[in-house]
Amino acid sequence: MEQFDYIVVGAGSAGCVLASRLSEDSNKRILLLEAGPRDTHLWIHVPLGYGKLFTRSEVNWGYESEPEPNLGERRIFTPRGKVLGGSSSINGLVYMRGQREDYDGWGIPGWDFDALLPYFRRSENQCRGADAWHGVGGPLEVGDLERHELCDAFIDSAAALGIPRNPDFNGAAMEGTGYYQATVRRGRRSSAATGYLRRAEQRPNLKVEVNTLVTRIDFDGRKAVGVSTVKGSFKCRREVILCGGTFNSPQLLQLSGVGPGPLLQRLGVPLVAELPVGEGLQDHFYARTFWRCRKPLTVNDEMASLWRQARMGLQYLLFSTGPLSVAAGYAAAFVRTRPEIKRPDAQIYFINFSSAKRGGVLHAFSGFTCSVSQMQVGSRGSVQARSRDAREAPAIRYNYLATENDRRVMVDGLKIARRIPMTRPLRDYVVCEELPGERVQTDDELLAFVRENGETVFHPTSTCSMGKVVDPSLRVFGVENLRVIDASVMPSVPSGNINATVIAMAEKGADLVCGRA
Repeated sequence: MEQFDYIVVGAGSAGCVLASRLSEDSNKRILLLEAGPRDTHLWIHVPLGYGKLFTRSEVNWGYESEPEPNLGERRIFTPRGKVLGGSSSINGLVYMRGQREDYDGWGIPGWDFDALLPYFRRSENQCRGADAWHGVGGPLEVGDLERHELCDAFIDSAAALGIPRNPDFNGAAMEGTGYYQATVRRGRRSSAATGYLRRAEQRPNLKVEVNTLVTRIDFDGRKAVGVSTVKGSFKCRREVILCGGTFNSPQLLQLSGVGPGPLLQRLGVPLVAELPVGEGLQDHFYARTFWRCRKPLTVNDEMASLWRQARMGLQYLLFSTGPLSVAAGYAAAFVRTRPEIKRPDAQIYFINFSSAKRGGVLHAFSGFTCSVSQMQVGSRGSVQARSRDAREAPAIRYNYLATENDRRVMVDGLKIARRIPMTRPLRDYVVCEELPGERVQTDDELLAFVRENGETVFHPTSTCSMGKVVDPSLRVFGVENLRVIDASVMPSVPSGNINATVIAMAEKGADLVCGRA
């Protein structure tokens, strides 16, 4: 049986970073295991192609939540990457770091904002150059998006409402309105696989196995000594490192005997260590508004014409520009929903297309979307294995809108998301609000709309939280030679999109494993 120094489970955003950094030591043998295939699918590498990957089961776990009690028992579709690069290969490419207060508020030694900033800077290759907040020469490309007439109008309208202009949401402050930056360069996606893993795979001490689902962590007593997979078993001399993400890491721990005692007893899994694995799930809740546009300059219009589709494709093939080079978020506003709030608590998203279903067919009319999500979440849910079969999807309970503040921020944030398009100059482009429409006005009506239409915005965290399941070095309590390094260890979800944070945490995690931090 082959032996390795480190076995990394999951080749997603964190796993690719760990495999790359650990294999820099040629004296260490690294095994990286991924349940999905290689990232060869065409639409992975085209930025706007993320919409084509929502339902592609070969690269997407395509989970569905349990019925949500505060959403009329609706089940929430939950895409997650099942491919080299994980969700960084299928996400919307938006590059956000969150707010200083998020990390300082964790209260975990070594994980405040100042401790993480060097890892954000190390990871990125910032197209604007290096400064106190940004780095160059890192594996992850961070680039600017093309300007667009509608986005300019959105930003001007937000500014007219008193929202300050902000050219860099990842600089000194997040608050304000402007264009997003994205993990894109020369019109192509920069994922953890393309940025970190490509060069690392050339090293003889790194072995990458795809289409290899890990079914169990193997223990000798309380010491992790390897893993079992659908293809056989692998042994490690030093550590097993879980990078499966917020849903898969807790599921694998539970199936291996690390988790809540009553759950393991119900599953018939022998107990190795009793910990609150899978508890504390957080995510950003999200609601969209649709607007009919007076001018035929949206992506809806491009897709409605075969000639314009051909032009769009040719523009991308020849110049790597145009609509296909755009991320899921184009422009944004980070706002305080009430004057007494000390920092932005809502994220307003703007994109120059609209569709009834994300990843679905675009509306036949000229349209754009203005959306909102809450950033500092109070509601918490859980993730639990359903059975001893690792191939069966875990039970996901988000428990959205469980607190009064969560409900209030969504209602107040939705008001702002509707006010911006009704303010000039963006108002001059508006025919009417398509959804929710004029019939929805009162707070009760807005809350009902959110309950009926709100969804995940794909930022799940906190199911193997530091301080509860892992220590500040990301070692699992109560066992040996086992760490978790992914979004699941965050004590709470940061403000805004989380992929940049996952990658920075994995950079620090690699230093912890190697004794450099």
